[in-house]
Amino acid sequence: MKTQIIDINKAAEFDAFTEKHPNGHFLQTSLWARVKDDWKWFGVICRNDSGEITGTMGVLLRKISKLPFHMMYAPRGPVCDFDDKETFSALIEAAKQEGKKYNAYELKIDKDVPVDNEDYKAIALSEGFRFKERTINFEDFQCRYVIRILLNGRNEDEVFAAFHSDHRRKIRIALKNNVEIKIHGSEMAQAFYEIMKETCERDGFELRSAAYFAKILDCFGDKARLYMAYYEGRPIAGAISVLWGDKVWYFYGASSNSDRKVMPNYLMQWEMIKWAIESGCSIYDFRGVAGVIDESNPLFGLYRFKHRFDGTYIEFMGEMDLITKPAAAKIVAASQEILKKLR
Repeated sequence: MKTQIIDINKAAEFDAFTEKHPNGHFLQTSLWARVKDDWKWFGVICRNDSGEITGTMGVLLRKISKLPFHMMYAPRGPVCDFDDKETFSALIEAAKQEGKKYNAYELKIDKDVPVDNEDYKAIALSEGFRFKERTINFEDFQCRYVIRILLNGRNEDEVFAAFHSDHRRKIRIALKNNVEIKIHGSEMAQAFYEIMKETCERDGFELRSAAYFAKILDCFGDKARLYMAYYEGRPIAGAISVLWGDKVWYFYGASSNSDRKVMPNYLMQWEMIKWAIESGCSIYDFRGVAGVIDESNPLFGLYRFKHRFDGTYIEFMGEMDLITKPAAAKIVAASQEILKKLR
């Protein structure tokens, strides 16, 4: 196996591999690195003896406070077959070596591999990764628990028929009330932000800036869409989704406090699901839900909304950390604990 390090301006081959590989992810692209331009980034490509790419890994680096250390993070990486130990090892070793340039003390990964994949778990452990303690909600960098529609080559009628009857009814209510779904780019990022502000105030989520949403849409181009739901000419809901490879991800969603009775979110989801079907995708990914499925959980409504679209509940393996500089890691941990107490 041979590896090479690439920068963000020479990533065409890198991105093409992540797009065609069944374990590819949009967070493992140079396009995502352009969104996260406040982080440093490098890519690793692994090739076999024939020169064919067998795996890639996009690594973000962030400096920790005023300390002279960087954390390396490969969101949803690396991209390779789950049981390919040779490629996995080569990618990790190359990242470790490149990380020395940045005084990196840690490499964090959180591949979207199911929690019961013992082969992948054994490979990660053999490389020295430590599993983070199991979380139950949204404490990790990426969602540990997700809902996915497994499309399996079904057409629109077959997918729609599999929805819960109440969801089909609410989609029809939106249509009866002449809710209109339009597809936009970054020109409507500010309007989406205004609705997102209402949503975050209502549900207690972190609010991103309008510029951040615009950056996602601009960097991913025709691979990202801003869907907006209109009622009586006014935008009342919106969502950003991303298409990469054989998957569409529901990335961000927002809805106004007004006019919720016309069910814009149900119709908007259906339009995004149809995009996945039209694009020949195998998966529509709703992303995160809570890890405790119980009606007493305040987040149960989110689970029910996503699950009733014929969604499959999946738990991923979660975050893994590989400490490359133990002494530096202890300094960083102590520093963060002090900052936490001061706050």
